Amino acid sequence: MSDKKENKIKGVILAGGKGSRLHPVTYATNKHLLPVYDRPMVYYPLQTLVDAGVDEVMVVTGGNHAGDFIRVLRNGEDFGLLNISYGYQEGEGGIAAALSMAESFVGDDKCVVILGDNIIADDIRGAVDAFRVDGGCHIFTKEVPDPERFGVVEYDSEGSIVDIIEKPVTPPSHDAVIGLYMYDNTVFDKIRQLKPSSRGELEVTDLNRAYLNEGRLEAHKIQGTWIDCGTFDSLARASHKFYEDKNV
Repeated sequence: MSDKKENKIKGVILAGGKGSRLHPVTYATNKHLLPVYDRPMVYYPLQTLVDAGVDEVMVVTGGNHAGDFIRVLRNGEDFGLLNISYGYQEGEGGIAAALSMAESFVGDDKCVVILGDNIIADDIRGAVDAFRVDGGCHIFTKEVPDPERFGVVEYDSEGSIVDIIEKPVTPPSHDAVIGLYMYDNTVFDKIRQLKPSSRGELEVTDLNRAYLNEGRLEAHKIQGTWIDCGTFDSLARASHKFYEDKNV
């Protein structure tokens, strides 16, 4: 009983933001509820969590369309969840600030955090199982052609992570940190210690670096599809991928 409790992992989907890059279609609803081929965008990260063995999830959202999530996801039974909860974030303060809304939901457990517009084709169950034992912070990276748009991992000569740099002018690698993270429950104390960046936000890169400075950060590479559906082009690309997958 105690071992099961110690290894409990809850899921957090961050689905706030104004979706301004997707205006005018996001005037009508939250961007994470827009269709990606034959289902709402948020179904994909939710299914990633369920496939990894997570059965309790909180969706953190905000803005004028927050209530739409309840109509779409309901009580989570369609996904086999034991429980789905909803958190509301006033305004925008960055990924770390949004995660802080889930503190009472996570409680003494660990959490897997995924951005609601990130679609990941890889099975992450093995990484989640490793995290159950290790704790600390586990991040996921993907090799990309344009790393200057992301938080980028810097390695030493032996391949160990020495830093994570947000949107570097000269990227030290092509490994971008994607919107999927795993944290033990010290994460909320660390968030409280963060200072707002020049953008006025609590940056997830700074949060991950806090674990790195403690020597408690691990990384997993995504080999398959990863799509951040924050633009019309990426949204169309994601829809086309799943259309092809189902119609080959």
